[in-house]
Amino acid sequence: MVSSTFPADQPLEESKPKRNINFRARTSCQNVQLRSQRLYSRQLEGKTTRALVLEHSKIEGISEVTAWQDWKKVKQWNKEDWEKDRETLLPRLQAMRIRLFNKAVKKGQLQTAAQILDSLGKVIGESVETVNIQAPELSIRVEPKN
Repeated sequence: MVSSTFPADQPLEESKPKRNINFRARTSCQNVQLRSQRLYSRQLEGKTTRALVLEHSKIEGISEVTAWQDWKKVKQWNKEDWEKDRETLLPRLQAMRIRLFNKAVKKGQLQTAAQILDSLGKVIGESVETVNIQAPELSIRVEPKN
């Protein structure tokens, strides 16, 4: 019997699914996205940008250049967040100030409460200059005794 070397004559083997380039790119994009999200979460730790990026590079096992690319994505997200939150930021700030004022008064921290009131006054247009303009001006003159 003569053995044929044609593939059709060979027994079918279970073949592994072939990875196509698109799958690899999609997975890579997902990895970049997940990495960037982790960096985004860590930015509230209070470290400088450089410290965050260098730490991100070590933690993720990526080059410093790649870490800076991830930071670019995070910066873009921060910009988008600011644009979205800008309109609602003032009312939220005011609500936080009022809660802080109430807590300060409750604890007897009157200096803190006064500073918060000053801050609230500035937002509504009450400034030191405005108060000074509206206050009456007093002048005291001492006449010599004759």
